[in-house]
Amino acid sequence: MRSIVRLTAAALPMLLTACGTTPHLDRGFGNSVRLLQAQQTIYPDAGRQRRPAANGMDGPAATAAYDAYQRSFTTKEESNNDSLSIGLGNKR
Repeated sequence: MRSIVRLTAAALPMLLTACGTTPHLDRGFGNSVRLLQAQQTIYPDAGRQRRPAANGMDGPAATAAYDAYQRSFTTKEESNNDSLSIGLGNKR
């Protein structure tokens, strides 16, 4: 019985430390990240107002531009050999 009382008396202060408040250092935890995100947002009120999404291309024009971009990697253009070479490479 005495060992249970001693064990309880020893464990009780350790268990009560879990009931402590958050230190002052942790109260502002994450505020710097939230501040940086807010500073990097172009238009913070975008979700509150009904406006056009962006001043950019319409859908068909964007699709055509993207398709042309993708095709530029598959087709080879003829290179023009009129470049100036100063003693580099093989002479023909």
